[in-house]
Amino acid sequence: MLLKKNIKPGKIKIIILISFLNFFIFFDIYSKENLIGEITVIQVLDKISSKNILINLKNGEEHKHKDLIIKSIKCSNSEFDDSPEITAYIQVRDLTNKNNDDVFVFNGWMFSSSPSITPFDHPVHDIWLVGCD
Repeated sequence: MLLKKNIKPGKIKIIILISFLNFFIFFDIYSKENLIGEITVIQVLDKISSKNILINLKNGEEHKHKDLIIKSIKCSNSEFDDSPEITAYIQVRDLTNKNNDDVFVFNGWMFSSSPSITPFDHPVHDIWLVGCD
């Protein structure tokens, strides 16, 4: 006696194909959401006292650290896991500088793997990018 199957072979292929596509669409959306972070993690070194402090900056908000006001505009992680790259757009103002022509001590992109590309140059403090969450 032959048993009839309820599902034809063509329908199985379509179901597998749809499941496969849904997986990749979900994975692509999920991975792109994790690339842009809401919190920028920076490390600040006081060159005089040799003390480090780790600061979590919420993007768009200013943080006052001693005589600096630090603001992170945007941060992102790279797509590649083998050599991760973290980038952040950061603005730093020095409150001791009363000259209105020099508004920002630093205004630009920072790179975690190559801090010397756009270095933060300050006589008292040193800032480098640690992470993006």
